[in-house]
Amino acid sequence: MSPLRDFYDEPGVPINSGADRARRQVAQLREVLDGSRRRRILDVGCGDGAATALIARRAPGHDVVGLDWSTRALGQAREHGFGLVNGSAEPPGLPFGDATFDVVVMSELIEHLVDTDAALDEARRVLRPGGTLLVSTPNLAAWHNRVLLVFGVQPVFSEVSLREVHGRPGSQVVGHLRLFTRRALVSLLRARGFRRITVAGACYHDVPRPLRPFDRAFRRWPSAASILLARAERGELPGLVVRS
Repeated sequence: MSPLRDFYDEPGVPINSGADRARRQVAQLREVLDGSRRRRILDVGCGDGAATALIARRAPGHDVVGLDWSTRALGQAREHGFGLVNGSAEPPGLPFGDATFDVVVMSELIEHLVDTDAALDEARRVLRPGGTLLVSTPNLAAWHNRVLLVFGVQPVFSEVSLREVHGRPGSQVVGHLRLFTRRALVSLLRARGFRRITVAGACYHDVPRPLRPFDRAFRRWPSAASILLARAERGELPGLVVRS
């Protein structure tokens, strides 16, 4: 296994979805699932499966599949009883055929990836024409990170080591390799062939209690919100050859 995969199978590394992430996933999906027909939903990077299981319960009648590359995570996710696949969106790619899903969810995943371009290409490939990609990720330009940078403090969510925390608040290493501003995320999605991109803001559960009113207020300004929630539709890339 690669050092990065070894990292995610270490017992101390968090793989739990968390209640806030689960609620965000369900809220995003409500806007996509109109109940008119059965949809196939792929949750890439499902972790321990708690959020995916909530999706399955809140979206009865739809097919929900969870995918993760961590054997430890999949071992816990099996307890929830939905379909699971061991795999990754990065090379060699998702183990599914072209145009097989109506919705692909990447919830707090993209910041953990080495090859974001390849992963988004794969998400687009397995989506049916007009299918929806839902992405949530921490915001590098969150209001609190802007304040921290003024004082020379490493932004929250960012990491410079897979072994220890250096120069930022918090004590737990979670494996964030990439961080996005709203502008960067929209630009990347557009470059990878997605269209009709919208971005909303969300709060971060670990903000100290006295500062939570600020976090709720900045949620209304996605560019400075703690969490970015993006929704995009599969478009077409000129000259793109889709593998069979």
